Amino acid sequence: MTTPFYSYDNRQGVLPISWEDFFSLCKGLALAVASYQPEIILGIARGGLYPATLLSHLLQAELYPIRLTSRFQDRVVYDEPQWLVKPPPIISNRRILIVDEICGKGRTLRMATQEVENLGATAIKTAVMYAHSPGQDVPDYIGIISDALILNPWDREIVRDGEFVFHPEYVLALEKQGMQPTPSLLLGIGPARLAKG
Repeated sequence: MTTPFYSYDNRQGVLPISWEDFFSLCKGLALAVASYQPEIILGIARGGLYPATLLSHLLQAELYPIRLTSRFQDRVVYDEPQWLVKPPPIISNRRILIVDEICGKGRTLRMATQEVENLGATAIKTAVMYAHSPGQDVPDYIGIISDALILNPWDREIVRDGEFVFHPEYVLALEKQGMQPTPSLLLGIGPARLAKG
């Protein structure tokens, strides 16, 4: 068993990503990937499902989730990524696009690509929203290459005791750079008033 969070010792600076940035990055990836014409997109859960879902709509391709991770219940529990949900057999003889949100060193993408090859895909490409420099040679398509601490819009806040608070993993990562989370790093979006529930 490892530490509960990833190591953020090599992060330099902070790069907050807004929902608008997310949409723009996915549109850029969609334009780049369009000529490849993927028949099936495999989104690596959890974070990779955000860009994979949007790309599946933009490219009108089928989407299947896969889960290959070092985490369980939002904590790092394995030293190496583990398969929790493998690709479906339908990927055989198809052009596949594997999508994740980030490529750190490339272990997850390499493992996913190998599994897809084993299942007989005719072509395989990979796409990520971001890559850190140690992993930049692995994906075929990358939105941003940065060694900054990237703050995603979907996991920056969590619910604790009925309140939204900054994700503790990001708090720790910011502290490693001598920073504290401030409201300026949050998205500034309040909860909607529900019609029911």
